Amino acid sequence: MESSDNRVIVTDSLTKSFDDTVAVDELNLAVERGEIFGLVGPDGAGKTTTIRILAAIMWPSRGQATVLGYDTVTEAEAIKTDIGYMAQRFNLYRDLTVWENLNFFADVFEVTGDERRERISRLLEFARLTRFKDRRAHHLSGGMQKKLALACTLVHEPQLLLLDEPTTGVDPVSRREFWEILTDLHLQGITIFVSTPYMDEAERCSRVGLLHHGRLIICDAPERVRQGLEGELLGVRASNLKRAREIASQLEGVLEVQTYGDRLHVFVDDASRREPEIVDHLTGAGIAVHGIRQMRPRMEEAFISLIRREQVSSDQ
Repeated sequence: MESSDNRVIVTDSLTKSFDDTVAVDELNLAVERGEIFGLVGPDGAGKTTTIRILAAIMWPSRGQATVLGYDTVTEAEAIKTDIGYMAQRFNLYRDLTVWENLNFFADVFEVTGDERRERISRLLEFARLTRFKDRRAHHLSGGMQKKLALACTLVHEPQLLLLDEPTTGVDPVSRREFWEILTDLHLQGITIFVSTPYMDEAERCSRVGLLHHGRLIICDAPERVRQGLEGELLGVRASNLKRAREIASQLEGVLEVQTYGDRLHVFVDDASRREPEIVDHLTGAGIAVHGIRQMRPRMEEAFISLIRREQVSSDQ
C-alpha cells in the first residue's frame, strides 16, 4: 500500500508521554515524497521519540502517524520493509568486516543472489568504502562507521530513510562527506527524514521543523525561516562583551541581542540608523568597539530567536 497523495509521512496530533513528561506534544506534520526534511531542536526536544514512532518501533500515547500510507501501530511490519532506519547508535557488528556487515544486513532483509552482490558492490563504491571492505568495523574511523551504517540501511533499497542525528560525534570533514552522500540519494528520489542538532545541516534540507519541548514551533523552507526574523542583524565586536550586551539590550530600536563567541549579534529595526547609535553608546560607556557590520542571519540565529519567543509566550 502507498499514499494516495504525494505525502510519505503524515502525523495527526501525534503525542507521546513518559509518565508525567510529554516528549512529543500534538505534532501535526506532513513530509512530501522526495524531500530532505530536517527535524531540529535542542537535546530533549522530542526528535528521537518522533523518529522512533515513525519507524514503528514505539507506539504513540495518542494521535496517529502514517508512513508510506501505513499506520505505524496497526501496520508496523509493513512499514519496516520499506524504510531504512538509522538510530543514533547504529548497531554495527564491530568484529565483522565492512563486507561481512553488509552481507549480514542483506540476510536480514532477504536480499540474495546476484542482486545481493550487485547492491553490496554498488554501496561500497557509493559510500567510498571499497578499499576498506576487509577492515573490521571497530578499526574504522567514526566517519567511516557512519557511512557503513548508512550503507547497511540502504541494502534493501528503502523508499524512505529515517536518520536520527547520523553525524553526531564525527569530524567536520566526515560530516560533509556524509551529507554529500545524502544529497546524491536525494537526487535519486529517495525521501530523507533526518534529525540534527547542527544548524549548517538544517540549511541543506528542503524544509525544516523546529521542535521545542515536544512542540513544533515552525515548519518551512530554511530561507523562509530566516526571512521570518524580525529586524536586521548587526555583528558587534567589543572589548567588554557582557557590559556591551547589557547596554545594547536597552537601546531604542534594538529588538534582540544574542552572544556568539567574541561577538554580539544585535537585531535592530534599521541597521543603517542604529549602527552609529550603538557605537556611540558603547564608546561613551568606555567600551572599545573593534568592529560592527550588517550580517545575513543564519538558521542558528533564527532558531534561537524562535525558541526565545516560545519561552516568553509560555511564561505569560
